[in-house]
Amino acid sequence: MRLSDISIKNPVFAWMLMFGLMIFGLISFSRMGVSQMPDVDFPTVTVSVSLDGAAPEVMETQVVDPIESSLMTVEGIESIKSSSKTGSASITVEFDLDRNIDLAVQDVQAKISGIQRMLPDDVDPPSISKTNPDDQPILWLALTYDKEDPEFLMRYARDYLKDRFTTVEGVGDIFLGGYTDPVMRVHVRPKDLLRYNISVNDVVDAIRNEHSELPGGYIQTDKKTFNVRTMGEAKTEEEFRNIVISRRAGVTVADPTNMVKIRQVADASMGLDKIERMSRFNGKTALGLGIRKQRGTNAVSVARAVKEQITVIQKTLPPGMNLQVNFDSTKFIEQSVGELNHHLILAVIFTSLVCWMFLGSWSATFNVLLSIPTSLLGAFIGLYFLGYTLNTFTLLGLTLAIGIVVDDAIMVLENIFRYNENGRGRIESAILGAREISFAAMAATAAVIAIFLPVAFMKGIIGKFFMQFGVTISIAVFLSLVESLTITPMRCAGFVHHGERKTKLGKGFEALMENTRIGYDRWLRVSLQHPWKVLIGSLVFVAVSFISIKFLNKEMSPAQDQSIFMARLIMPVGTSLQYTDQQTKKRKRGSCPVRKSNRCMQPWGALVAVFLIPT
Repeated sequence: MRLSDISIKNPVFAWMLMFGLMIFGLISFSRMGVSQMPDVDFPTVTVSVSLDGAAPEVMETQVVDPIESSLMTVEGIESIKSSSKTGSASITVEFDLDRNIDLAVQDVQAKISGIQRMLPDDVDPPSISKTNPDDQPILWLALTYDKEDPEFLMRYARDYLKDRFTTVEGVGDIFLGGYTDPVMRVHVRPKDLLRYNISVNDVVDAIRNEHSELPGGYIQTDKKTFNVRTMGEAKTEEEFRNIVISRRAGVTVADPTNMVKIRQVADASMGLDKIERMSRFNGKTALGLGIRKQRGTNAVSVARAVKEQITVIQKTLPPGMNLQVNFDSTKFIEQSVGELNHHLILAVIFTSLVCWMFLGSWSATFNVLLSIPTSLLGAFIGLYFLGYTLNTFTLLGLTLAIGIVVDDAIMVLENIFRYNENGRGRIESAILGAREISFAAMAATAAVIAIFLPVAFMKGIIGKFFMQFGVTISIAVFLSLVESLTITPMRCAGFVHHGERKTKLGKGFEALMENTRIGYDRWLRVSLQHPWKVLIGSLVFVAVSFISIKFLNKEMSPAQDQSIFMARLIMPVGTSLQYTDQQTKKRKRGSCPVRKSNRCMQPWGALVAVFLIPT
């Protein structure tokens, strides 16, 4: 007994199979994440190292060279590139495409841990990261304060706002753009240092030794045990100024009458660390908050939840402080997904019209259309369990699959129609027609899968992106085969009727098809009379097609208009931050008042200034 026979004789089973695919497909669809691109890790690992105040030459010889020598022994390296500048260096390691990037990161971490003892003592712990488009912030928020108190702005964002946003469901990390740590700034007075015979190193040693809380151990008695805490850290500015400089030139001063405090040789006050970057929002000093989502989550839903949290936070902000969205990448994602969904609907409508024009029966057209949601919604089940998201490539595959998934249903339906036209009953026609066409339907489906499934095994970064495209189409086409061999024959046996066209539109289409058949017959006879000319012409056409590939422009993805204007101002090497700030303000006056622009964000360092104007 064939699979189609089981469905025809057990229609309840077939209907439950169809509704089961649809219902569980809708559940899977609701749980899938939404993103612009697939979750793909690029085969690169970046190691960032900083050493405050070190010249580029020092970073190159004492930091970069030892790290590069250590990383050269890691398996699967294609190339290593590095760049050094004042106080920081970056080493980019590119691996083979077949290398597991997570294991590569672990190998790099192990090598960095082993080489750290050879690096300078003051170097900050190296940070290791891998490249993934899904790790970029989906939202940038701008925090401004009318009272121009940057220290309070930084503290408020670090201690309050960051925690409020990390509790939002789907948020993975918060990146503070333009953040500078609040610190205790100590400005020594050279004349006072000379008068007390104290060096700068003595001041530094006093702060390092006295402004620290070391483990105090514990005191144990017969009945109790007490933890001992050494209250060494200064809690206020006044306590910090009263720290005693007890050593001079490495020698401890034993005379209590000759003790010198920091207040006697230096001015100490709370402030910000060395400012190396600044940012403004609509002309005001601002702090940027970049919202990164967790991998596999719905970017649009996360952005909406963050915006709702912003509405709640706005009510509790201090007077004069304002928080608003500066850049929202999910708008473009939402528009792209919306357009693809719109194209899906249009594809279904046009497919139904084409089927009706050729089949001439609304019941047959409805039968074919039911195969589309069954296959597409069923495909969401496979995509969900594979961990895929609704992105450009999966939705593109589903859009393309609409015209393919109906092929098997039309093939089975047309063969059943043929028996129905010969006077057979609906059930008998469904059984005989489905049996006869089953192998042909399987062969056609196998041919389509053989075309698209190899796309999933393409090499390179493009292959990783197109993997989800190939898998999506393959799943949808396979489910269309299952649908055409089980559910379609059952529906044909139940309610599909065949009749002659009686409307003017139907008769006109029949006449058009008859004229097309006559014209095709004429050209076919001419082709059969000149086989060599047709063959040579085909070969020439194929050859010209391959040659034209060389003249086509090539790029990773086509240019897309996201309504963002970005300008970069590069200053000469060595330009101070203050001068860059002045020049940026001048350019800003002519850049921000762009017609229909509502935001202008300006993050910059000493060398580069960027204007960002979403409209």
